[in-house]
Amino acid sequence: MKRRLLTLLAACVLGASPALAQEKALRIAMTASDIPTTSGMPNNGFEGMRFLGFPIFQGLIGFDLTTTGPVKLVPHLAEKWEQAPDDKKTWIFHLRKDVKFHDGTDFNADAVVWNLDRFFNKDAPQFEPPAAGISRARLPLLVSWKKIDDHTVSMTTTVVASFFQWMVPYLLFTSPASFEKGGKDWGKAAALGPAGTGPFKISAIVPRQSVTLVRNDAYWDAGRKAKVDKVILMPIPEANTRLAALRSGQADWIEVPPPDGIPSLKQAGFVISTGSYPHVWPWLLNMAAKDSPVKDVRVRQALNYCIDRNAIVALLNGTAEPSVGWLKPGDPAFGNPENRYTFDPAKGKKLLAEAGYSDKKPLSFKVMISTSGSGQMLPLPMNEALQENLKQACNVDVKVEAVEWQVLLTAGRATPDSPSLNGAMALNVSSPSSDPGAMFRYFAKANFSPNGFNFEQWSDDQFEEAFGKLAEASDDATALKYFAAAHQRIVDNPPWLFIVHDLNPRAFSKKVKGFVSPQSWFVDLTSVSVE
Repeated sequence: MKRRLLTLLAACVLGASPALAQEKALRIAMTASDIPTTSGMPNNGFEGMRFLGFPIFQGLIGFDLTTTGPVKLVPHLAEKWEQAPDDKKTWIFHLRKDVKFHDGTDFNADAVVWNLDRFFNKDAPQFEPPAAGISRARLPLLVSWKKIDDHTVSMTTTVVASFFQWMVPYLLFTSPASFEKGGKDWGKAAALGPAGTGPFKISAIVPRQSVTLVRNDAYWDAGRKAKVDKVILMPIPEANTRLAALRSGQADWIEVPPPDGIPSLKQAGFVISTGSYPHVWPWLLNMAAKDSPVKDVRVRQALNYCIDRNAIVALLNGTAEPSVGWLKPGDPAFGNPENRYTFDPAKGKKLLAEAGYSDKKPLSFKVMISTSGSGQMLPLPMNEALQENLKQACNVDVKVEAVEWQVLLTAGRATPDSPSLNGAMALNVSSPSSDPGAMFRYFAKANFSPNGFNFEQWSDDQFEEAFGKLAEASDDATALKYFAAAHQRIVDNPPWLFIVHDLNPRAFSKKVKGFVSPQSWFVDLTSVSVE
């Protein structure tokens, strides 16, 4: 496998050597097993959004990725936005004028409505089911939209939601002309590289091998034009193969270097970037399945006391930190839960015994994991360590089933007893833990699978009450109060096994300059240069 991937690297990168010698090209090795889809709403989770989403196809609102501080919302294709004074469920967006798609066509209110129909109106000619599934899950509250004038649109949600603005960045806008150019076929349009409004545009796609982005010299934000001529994105799911690509000079930037390779990379002059950001690596517990062994809250709490998080951090060579909740303990919204999870096998065994499990009748279940993927770090060795840990500490028998990342993501949208889960009572899917909008998507009762991200079909009345008050909050202090109250319930009535928060490790050639590690899943590629 390693030899085949390196051969592909040589073919797609070194084969174009005369041009690359003159142009400033940044070559990035992703963790994805295939290139994310290129139709304008990429799959492959947030790694797809990181590299084939935001750099090319923008939203009305964006994230400020230019600093290492907490991420803030900033105007992108909308200059400003606000809740309608007479209806807090309706948001008004004032669009930026004189913005062009990469193909030279106008970005305007008609283009916004056309794209919203693409995602949310199954009767529209441009409706795209895969993109619709992703968008609906990320904006489950959106119920209607309309054009007010050429540069103003409105969106209306099912309920009052002060956090809706944090969901809006995930709606990306593609030129309607791209769909026409592809013969009104999204598959053909994706192969041609659709037009967005971002600082980069797609110039070449080699299936399963690479995507090349080129700088958009006509980008509407003149102060944020890219410093490199090209970005070449390559899917390399195996960590040691990514490491070999960096060492051999076939990649300038790799996502998630293998932890045991980091000291030698530093010694060889490569640059390692880490930083705390809102991300958690858990097991999602399938509590709603018939006869599920994790239905009982005592079992879920027990699992959280049975694991040695510090051992996983050591396995990762310090590129992660222990997770004892969806948020980190230092977060102002962590709250004051009754359960403060530590490695306490005695307490774990006691809870398991209360739930009816013992050495004679051990807890046993299957967890489905991926072989790689966005935010998944090193899933095989990490899950093997957890499997051994749970057996030794609390006599819990765990069977591990490994599948491809996209298969696992699809399983996360399945109903609890779906055959696609193959009997799995847990899924190892990493998650953003960034804002109330993300909390709503993952934990609100309204978002039960298969329509939303609440795979576990977890429901907690106290959470729902607190989150409802957060949604209607009109000031930051009130919102924070109820955010914390909601998070306490996620800790005390855990739908997940909280394991670690990773530190977003990346490795660069020393030729790469200007990278900023934001507290986000996403990155600003415009600031990066290659010497």
